[in-house]
Amino acid sequence: MKKSTLAITLGVLLGSGSAWAADPSMSSIEARLAALEQRLQAAEQRANAAENRAEAAEKQAQQLAAAQQQNQTTTTQVEQRTARLEQKATSSDDEGFEFHGYARSGLLMNNSASKTQGGPTVTPAGETGGNIGRLGNEPDTYVELNLEHKQTLTNGATTRFKVMLADGQRTYNDWTASSSDLNLRQAFTEIGRLPTFTGAFKDSTVWAGKRFDRDNFDIHWIDSDVVFLAGTGAGIYDMKWSDDARSNFSLYGRTFGDIENNENTAQNYILSLNNFYGPLQLMVSGMRARDNDDRVDTDGNKVKGDAANTGMHALLGLHNDSFYGLREGSAKTALLYGHGLGAEVKSIGSDGALLPEANTWRLASYGITPLGGGWHIAPALLAQSSKDRYVKGDSYEWATANLRLIQEITQNFEMQYEGSYQYMDLRPKGYNSRNAVSGSFYKLTVAPTLKAGDVGEFLKRPEIRLFATWMDWDHRLDNYASDDAFGSNGFKAGGEWNFGVQMETWF
Repeated sequence: MKKSTLAITLGVLLGSGSAWAADPSMSSIEARLAALEQRLQAAEQRANAAENRAEAAEKQAQQLAAAQQQNQTTTTQVEQRTARLEQKATSSDDEGFEFHGYARSGLLMNNSASKTQGGPTVTPAGETGGNIGRLGNEPDTYVELNLEHKQTLTNGATTRFKVMLADGQRTYNDWTASSSDLNLRQAFTEIGRLPTFTGAFKDSTVWAGKRFDRDNFDIHWIDSDVVFLAGTGAGIYDMKWSDDARSNFSLYGRTFGDIENNENTAQNYILSLNNFYGPLQLMVSGMRARDNDDRVDTDGNKVKGDAANTGMHALLGLHNDSFYGLREGSAKTALLYGHGLGAEVKSIGSDGALLPEANTWRLASYGITPLGGGWHIAPALLAQSSKDRYVKGDSYEWATANLRLIQEITQNFEMQYEGSYQYMDLRPKGYNSRNAVSGSFYKLTVAPTLKAGDVGEFLKRPEIRLFATWMDWDHRLDNYASDDAFGSNGFKAGGEWNFGVQMETWF
């Protein structure tokens, strides 16, 4: 019963108090009603308190829900900012400007402190790619400067522009402008990961311009490319047929002849398909230089009336991620064959004087492995046989064996040792006033070397080396030509000591 109803009822009853006052039982009833009213008031107070607590609990729940929602919003915002920062950090590795370079420079002299001959192609076999060990044997300054710009677009596509300047010198002067060979060796653009490309072309890269092929490789300590494809053209990299199989396709152009007589030069077009399956590589190239046999020199005379107009080139390679499968390290092996214009198997398509009948085989192999106890070893083999190269019946055969050892002394100092042996049998049939010779060449080098770190790593630079080199060769090789190194005055068989210092760096 509500309080108002009870009050009215009590008022009616008490209003007749004069009639009931004399009745003793009325006092007892009034007492019970008073007690009942107190209990009702207490119950009402408890109900009000419960209602207040319920309202407070509801407010607290609403506050907690709002705080939780705010926390969730804040967490989401933090996660979004973190994701943006991570994305920015990841993309920064693939974007922006980059500067890369290579350089070597040093002083080379003989034991009389006078000028001497040097370089990886110092022997008669060097004219056809017969390089020897380069340690303690390079008198030049050579520099490559590479500037690149990369970016990743919002649609996921990537772009890259690269330009490369290079210069080579054999003078020790500080001012070398008059003898400079400064050259723009590369200038090209790549576009990759185009979102409209699917299937085998999904992650491919398209390029155009003047460049070295991306998958060229060399034997560094002989300073010889195994294969070198370069020129001006266009192509596509990394067409993927499966997880293990991919292919590159390119078209390059090269020009034969002197730049002063461009109207009479022939252009050699090289179409190349380079295939990779796991560690295996199969590269096939065809080339055509129309009217190469009609090319004339700056005096109007035919350069070579029997020169080839076409050619083909093939390479079979094996790229190991171990030392020939025997131990830790790395190794690469390649067998090359070329015919016609392709008979210059190292620098593909660069020699315009080759005969249509020319045939060349080339074998290259090298490896790197640690021996333990601070020792590291890198053996290399390079051999070539070329017949009917420039004159019918000629032959150029040679083989180079090279071994470099590194001994760790401290964390910044190592000793390098290198030995080279080359045998050559050259029969040019009078081409270019060359004479038939055969014989051997030997070279030994010791080079104390300073490094900033990673002592013992063959391919970590910079390095600063002191060196002493002894070389000798069969005296018959002095008769090959009057204008090569072995035919020069003061550089004859019988033993030659060279000394010097060299720096080499790349990044």
